[in-house]
Amino acid sequence: MFLDYFLSFALFFFTAIAVFGIFLFLYAKVTPYDDYQMIFGENNTASALGFGGAILGLSIPLYSALVHCVSYLDFVMWAGVAMAIQLIFAFILTRLSGKYSVEKHIHNGDLSVGTFMAFMSISIGLINAGSMSY
Repeated sequence: MFLDYFLSFALFFFTAIAVFGIFLFLYAKVTPYDDYQMIFGENNTASALGFGGAILGLSIPLYSALVHCVSYLDFVMWAGVAMAIQLIFAFILTRLSGKYSVEKHIHNGDLSVGTFMAFMSISIGLINAGSMSY
């Protein structure tokens, strides 16, 4: 019996990790700047904050999907929705222009904008998670 429970745990856990990995790849594609270069190459804290917030913003609804799912397929569907919502949000927010240009401010390393991005992503994740609690 333990083996059945462990295999079920492993299936859900590694699927969540796979969704997480796919998100890390896609998030870097939807933002108009190279997050990884800015974080690891340029030591850009604003970019790290924004990306970290997006990671938390995905993790919260992933947790909700894991807790509330009624089957593996149900979890996979809601995990996909959680990821799509975060990616769409990031795409829209990073395309603002003028004085609200997230791209420009992140490139400049403006911590206030990185922090704002982080909190916005976490907020979207919480709303996303709450919407999944059916």
